[in-house]
Amino acid sequence: MKWRFRLECFMWVYAQLCDVVVVLIGLLNVVLVHTGLFNDVLVHLLLKRVGKISKIVLLLISQITHNILINFTKMVILTDDLEQSSSSSNNHDKKYDIFLSFRDSDTRLSFTNHLHQALEGANLKTFVDKDVIPTGRYLKPELENAIKSSTASVIVLSKNYASSTRCLDELVLILDRNKNFKQIVIPIFYYVEPTDVRKQINSFGDAMAAHRQEMETETDGDKKRVLAEKIEIWKKALTQVSNLAGFHVKGRPEIEFIKEIVEDLSKRIRVPVRTTLPLLIGKKDDIKFITTWLKDGSSNTVDILSIYGMGGIGKTTLAKYVYDLYCREFDSSCFIEDISRKWDGKNKGSLDLQKQVHEVSIASYKVLIVIDDIDSVDQLDALLGNKGFHQGSKIIITTKDMSLTERCELLKKKVEKRHAKYPLEGLPENASVKLLCHHTFGREEFKDGYEEVAMDILKYCDGHPLALQVLGRNLYNRDLFYWKDCIKELKRAPEGPIPRVNRILKMSFYSLPSENDKELFKHVACFFVGIDRDFTETVLEACDIETESGIKNLIDRCLLSVDENNTLIMHSLLQEMGRYLDEEPGKRSRLWCHEESFEVLKKRMWESSRSHP
Repeated sequence: MKWRFRLECFMWVYAQLCDVVVVLIGLLNVVLVHTGLFNDVLVHLLLKRVGKISKIVLLLISQITHNILINFTKMVILTDDLEQSSSSSNNHDKKYDIFLSFRDSDTRLSFTNHLHQALEGANLKTFVDKDVIPTGRYLKPELENAIKSSTASVIVLSKNYASSTRCLDELVLILDRNKNFKQIVIPIFYYVEPTDVRKQINSFGDAMAAHRQEMETETDGDKKRVLAEKIEIWKKALTQVSNLAGFHVKGRPEIEFIKEIVEDLSKRIRVPVRTTLPLLIGKKDDIKFITTWLKDGSSNTVDILSIYGMGGIGKTTLAKYVYDLYCREFDSSCFIEDISRKWDGKNKGSLDLQKQVHEVSIASYKVLIVIDDIDSVDQLDALLGNKGFHQGSKIIITTKDMSLTERCELLKKKVEKRHAKYPLEGLPENASVKLLCHHTFGREEFKDGYEEVAMDILKYCDGHPLALQVLGRNLYNRDLFYWKDCIKELKRAPEGPIPRVNRILKMSFYSLPSENDKELFKHVACFFVGIDRDFTETVLEACDIETESGIKNLIDRCLLSVDENNTLIMHSLLQEMGRYLDEEPGKRSRLWCHEESFEVLKKRMWESSRSHP
């Protein structure tokens, strides 16, 4: 096929390029070592052992190759699929999180009803057929469409499930979606044994015998043949579903059982369960305001909400939580995070961000878009300025500078729109107490004897969530003397929220238990934010950095986190602090900015030429 030939050509060309790169790097190593430039030009990661350069370069090439091949293969497969069929499903077709397949007479008014309520309460949009069909004879078109537009299906296999031909037809379609479209399928064995389903015995055997008897008494030859074929398909489907991992309700409290199912589905579909997460302590009113704005029913305008406040105040956390709760209620959606760090003008990073917005806004969809951490008007105009958004769409912008959104090109257009502003401020005292105590004591109130020093700590944090979080982890399991030393250090900070927060972040860095952890923190801040954890560990271990315990220590102190894709995440305030701990450019041990690296290289080459005429 054409795409296979294209892939082979790509592989050959890329292999030749990799060979050239390896040779060039080898030559560069030799030149740098023999001219004495090596120790001052390359990043600190490569300073320790020249012999390990080749290994690290090969690892980098391997990582680049891996990412390119994955993206290229996805593109090729998608292109090939589109050539064969124009009816392929896409994410916009997913109207439901869960489709519930069940037997009306067995569980509609009991278990299925309770499960449906629990799923909806956990923000999982669930389809349940509202019409009771006593005969259970046919699979209605709306049921077929609902199955196809669901991310997952839950099959309640009860005593009389197989007696309904409609249920059996649902089962066949669900398993087909599982095989061809990777739909999540979870069987629930509701007071039946998996063996009964697999071997079609007991109630399942009786049901299949009844279907066979109906087939044998059928006088129309065509109908008889069709029914005979269906029975064989149903038998295979029952055997197949009995072998899938599921839940067995027999002998267990239903409330506990339903909770386990909901948690499992939430995790698989990556929907946040409505709960009070530590990062959202004190944010109840903020969540309520944004939810009201999102669900105000406006359909004739494009609504824009600007959430503004200082760094670390919780803008991204709040926007991400609300986005995850309600993005499924829109035809299309995207969350573009950390723009100020990813934006690079007209280069690839910026184009990728613009492409994300373009993909969701190109059609006549009601969309939800979150543009996170904007720090220039140019970014806003590039992402939103020339887009024509459908009425009913919602756009959320988070920024440290409220004036940016006022100057955005989109707001100057003659399109019906509404712009709301929401300032995000520090936590009130009661919420600050809960957050600090959560990280220092693992509960919501102070330990005896710590009340006075804790109130002093709260005073200096001034309701700043990131400061409370990082300092709280630093104070975990520490005695009163350590708390009092922290307060003395905080008193040296200049007045104002930003200097105090910076002082708190630096205190947490200097309190790290080893030089290894401090070096690891600076390495990650300079080079590895947004990079795969396993890849980072492989590179840094080649430079004699202990990463397994070190990354755990940084995570425990809230200086670092790892997302669901195994990517290293660090707050921009922490990253900025880590990069500029060595404040003078000429004395930095790490160079992460290519312009700065080039200047140092030019200076060293000039100095070298003068000393070695």
